[in-house]
Amino acid sequence: MNIENMKLAISTVAASVFFLFSQHSTASAQTMDSGGVTRIAVEGIFPPFNYLDSNKQLQGFDVDIAKALCEAANLTCEFVVQEWDGMIPNLIAKRYDAIISSMSMSAERREKVAFTQRYYDSPSVFIVPKGADLKEVTPESIKDLKLGVTLSTSQASYASEFYRSIDTVVFAESPKLYEALASGAVDIIMEDKLAIYDWISNTKAGTCCKFVGDDIKDPTYFGDGAGIAVRLDDEALRKTFDLALNKIKEDGTYDMINAKYFPFSIQ
Repeated sequence: MNIENMKLAISTVAASVFFLFSQHSTASAQTMDSGGVTRIAVEGIFPPFNYLDSNKQLQGFDVDIAKALCEAANLTCEFVVQEWDGMIPNLIAKRYDAIISSMSMSAERREKVAFTQRYYDSPSVFIVPKGADLKEVTPESIKDLKLGVTLSTSQASYASEFYRSIDTVVFAESPKLYEALASGAVDIIMEDKLAIYDWISNTKAGTCCKFVGDDIKDPTYFGDGAGIAVRLDDEALRKTFDLALNKIKEDGTYDMINAKYFPFSIQ
């Protein structure tokens, strides 16, 4: 996967690609108001979970899971590409009906949206250049380093609380965060482990760097894994996705999608 191909100016809400299935009878009133189409928001710049290929078509784990869920639930679905910072505000504003874009179920987000059960789990981790002489990451051990995080992410919130004394640079999107680490613009970054696994394992730029320290799991900031977000009052759609998740896990569809992207289970 070429991270350079992910550089794309994305409008606040722009339809990128859609796929059609027949409509499920339990779809919410909000979904019905949009002509029977369930609109799903995806960021599109977070490989291998969601990204735009060279033909500007959405690909990735989140996208394949979304397609499988819509088929399992008999829903007519359409993807909407959405910048991360506006994800929840535009869901609440009814510009789409659900977010399937690796959104961690943090306590702060649960106050604004409702989540399904977890559809995958991943710890956060620190990443440094391979030549860095660093064994653990504490505020003291990185006091002279420049830390990078991505805007409006759980990692950014965590760093602002526990590493507030560290010189921190906030990047608009993950590809720019990775580029900054590879170029030396920052000394260390904090990211979702599965998201950056692809960059480290499958790109030339990613060979520069390595994981350092222990995996970070804090339910307050990272929640119980990634879930599908819907509006707080959209209980029917939340239940529909939960049932569909159970179905694709039971019939082996989930495992097939998992194996396409990772050599290990991420459930």
